[in-house]
Amino acid sequence: MTDKTTTTSGTQSAAQSIADADAAELAKLGYKQELHRGMSGFSNFAVSFSIISILAGCITSYSIALRSGGPSAISLGWPIVGIFVLCVALAMAEVCSRYPTAGGLYFWAGRLAKKNKREWAWFVGWFNFLGEVAVTAAIDFGAATTMMAFASLTFGVEPNPMNTFGLFIVIIVLHGLLNAFGVNLVSLLSNVSAWWHIVGVAIIVAVLWILPTSHQSFTWTMTTWHNETGFTFGPYVFLMGLLMAQYTYTGYDASAHVAEETKNAAIAAPRGIVMSVLISIIGGWILLFSITAAIQDGSPEGLNKLLATETGLPPAQIFLDALNNPDVAKFLLFIVCGAQFFCGMASVTANSRMSYAFSRDNAIPGSRLWAKVNKRTGTPTNSIWLCVGAAIVLASPAMFNTTAYLAVTSVAVIGLYIAYVAPVFLRRLSKDFTPGPFSLGKWSPVIGWVAVVWVVFICILFVLPPVLPITIDSFNYAPIAVAVVAIFATILWFTSGKKHFMTQEEAEHLTIDASKLLD
Repeated sequence: MTDKTTTTSGTQSAAQSIADADAAELAKLGYKQELHRGMSGFSNFAVSFSIISILAGCITSYSIALRSGGPSAISLGWPIVGIFVLCVALAMAEVCSRYPTAGGLYFWAGRLAKKNKREWAWFVGWFNFLGEVAVTAAIDFGAATTMMAFASLTFGVEPNPMNTFGLFIVIIVLHGLLNAFGVNLVSLLSNVSAWWHIVGVAIIVAVLWILPTSHQSFTWTMTTWHNETGFTFGPYVFLMGLLMAQYTYTGYDASAHVAEETKNAAIAAPRGIVMSVLISIIGGWILLFSITAAIQDGSPEGLNKLLATETGLPPAQIFLDALNNPDVAKFLLFIVCGAQFFCGMASVTANSRMSYAFSRDNAIPGSRLWAKVNKRTGTPTNSIWLCVGAAIVLASPAMFNTTAYLAVTSVAVIGLYIAYVAPVFLRRLSKDFTPGPFSLGKWSPVIGWVAVVWVVFICILFVLPPVLPITIDSFNYAPIAVAVVAIFATILWFTSGKKHFMTQEEAEHLTIDASKLLD
């Protein structure tokens, strides 16, 4: 009995020691521990892994690569993009280890910039915040679309813009409620989500290799070319196909945004960033290769039919064709629906923590309201509903015009990657940066500059036309959406930010006493 009591007491003492160290580290950065620090390292990883969501991104954006390069762009593009994205993740993780705060990217930029610290933090913060709102809207609207396709196949429900948008409202409000209950529930559901993705991928892959009577060869799956873009220059078409992978590899900054709720954050948060990308590279490639190898009609005509499928999702049609068993195909689609639901929940988590931190520094109109923490649950409840409401507004054009909706949400990926690369770039220019526990050592300069060059490269890809002819429906609205965000942030800067917003580094010299924050 005494031994058990002693062991329990020792465990509690060790946990408290880690919590105190985390709070002390946060105080050094200028913030008081307000959020409940209840996440394990695995839960931190699970949040980012859930937002990347290979079961959501690979399925919903599969047609991008199928149209722009075909099986070769799918099977080769995923690992190629994955290697460069891993460089971005590693470079971000190194900075995160030094500054493990919920603000994440904008805080890092403000600390690392030599000049115009407040401006760097402001614009990175707005690109991050609006990019995450757009991602949240896109994920949950995509989940609603997939669930309507599942309902159509299973129950004969006819999807239309209004009932799809209605389901989207139900999903995102439910995600808001789940997040509002507290970080312990979020942590539990994040863990479930990670295993749902891992086991779900294993089930889909196993079914696609066991049940179909025929498969495409390894050579066909890796090298077959298909082009329905209207462009004739092969390398350009292949590069457009890479966007499928790049669209999916987003959201891993979530590990930074939940750092103030993670135990031993200086180590766990950067590991969460890196491992979420690394596991997604491996699992995503196995999933994509298996789906592509299961294509039954590999002729150009057969691939065109997949692009024109009535389900709206080529992988769903591949399930139906390859398995020759509608019930099993529906079950696989159900697994995808579940993954998308968890993905959206994690996105609301990350989005709300970032907006809470940004409001803490007086960046968002009404900051006092959004920066409040619910004392009972230890969560930024008001910020959760801000993100839910903003995502609903952003997705509302989908009720009337899908093109308008895509134009608004096109800022999601490019906006996030602009925010991702800015602190990495500033880190490379900072000669007095002191690494945290997670350090890249001698590899830091190489990995960092590769990350910067890659993000510049993919930002260029994102603003180029993906198909011909260019019409109102096929036009790439990303440059317009990014310009709107930049103009919006600039106007807010001169009307309110310049007066009220400041990085915490400047605030330290005025008001911060770390010892008081620990009281």
